[in-house]
Amino acid sequence: MNDSVAATKAAASVHADRRLRLAVSMREGVAIVPTAPERVRNRDAHYPFRFDSYFHYLTGFTEPESVLVLVAGDAPRSILFCREKNEEREIWDGFRHGPDAARAKFGFDEAYPIALLDAKMPELLSNQPMLHYAPGADAAWDARIMGWMNAVREKVRLGISAPASIGDLRVPLDEMRLVKDSAELATMRRAAGISAIAHRRAMQAARPGRYEYEVEAELLYAFRRHGAQFPAYTSIVASGANACVLHYVGNDAPMADGDLLLIDAGCELDGYASDITRTFPVNGRFTGPQRTLYELVLAAQSAAMAETCAGKGWNEPHDAAVRVLAQGMLDLGLLAGSLDEVLEKETYRRYYMHRTGHWLGLDVHDAGDYKLAGQWRPLVPGMVLTVEPGIYVRPGEDVPQQYWNIGIRIEDDVLVTSAGCEVLTHETPKSIADIEALMRDA
Repeated sequence: MNDSVAATKAAASVHADRRLRLAVSMREGVAIVPTAPERVRNRDAHYPFRFDSYFHYLTGFTEPESVLVLVAGDAPRSILFCREKNEEREIWDGFRHGPDAARAKFGFDEAYPIALLDAKMPELLSNQPMLHYAPGADAAWDARIMGWMNAVREKVRLGISAPASIGDLRVPLDEMRLVKDSAELATMRRAAGISAIAHRRAMQAARPGRYEYEVEAELLYAFRRHGAQFPAYTSIVASGANACVLHYVGNDAPMADGDLLLIDAGCELDGYASDITRTFPVNGRFTGPQRTLYELVLAAQSAAMAETCAGKGWNEPHDAAVRVLAQGMLDLGLLAGSLDEVLEKETYRRYYMHRTGHWLGLDVHDAGDYKLAGQWRPLVPGMVLTVEPGIYVRPGEDVPQQYWNIGIRIEDDVLVTSAGCEVLTHETPKSIADIEALMRDA
């Protein structure tokens, strides 16, 4: 068996195991998981297709027009509906597995042409006690599924019943997705490595007088050059005052000598996101005020990472970062009062208005609740999150002028382990000395 065949079989086994775990958690009933639709960009041109994350998590199947159906019970079944083989369409659009090959390659129990979905679903739903899907996620799917349910109800005089209850499939799937398995972590480490290469390339490409989009192009080149399929989200390449706009994506301004450049960018590899932010001087040398604020944010991130470990509550890294930032804001004259007062009244939010992290996985803001029964969720090994404190200083009469228009964020992707945490994005330069050395040697 060659390596590619072995890898395919291993991946199919991973996805089959996830389907079985989900079916067991359902206990009874039928689950319906469609992939994402193809989206028209304009006229007859489409956006590049990107599968639905839940569907991909359970199948590994990347073709559009596909639906997974799981039948729970004593003998769970997984059924794929997908496009048929079609030589003419494959000439235009590329390879299609077809039901038979998809069933064999991806480990489904059954597979049928997608054209048979409407005919098959009333049969599959008949006499099932419960329907599991994602109600409200897509109005067209809600209507279609209710059509199947009504078709079953019409057979009541034949002694056939429709599911009496509906469960939100996202609830168990979100819990499953929160803790990454070894296959997911291997992909996420590779994605983090590619994004680290891209950020190093961007640091070496930045120069006064160049445009933000020129640096963005370096990021996109590195992503694709090293095998990533897409950016995980629209890259933020924000110089000068633009760095104080949290979701700036214009990326079209010239970079001036003396500016900082904030880059928030990560690739998507085989469906999994990476998410890195670095901030560095366009000319390769931090000024005194830039250095002061940068070291403050770096200290806040270090404090947050010290609290990112199994057993800690989700909010503890954020609280640690906020405490360091708030004290620094007081020391630098950005805020007045006592530390307790600043924390209680949240006046630090003038300069730090976002949370310190989020879940990361198939989605850049990945699935999973942050609280359980009203309490912050405890961290457990296998969770992956970002740690990303920042500071954003807009001009103001009461703001020391040397800090005006400085926006800094430092973000890494972190895996919770039994011993603490693993920084997946550690290959991306972060210390002032390392950043200046890399840019000096460019």
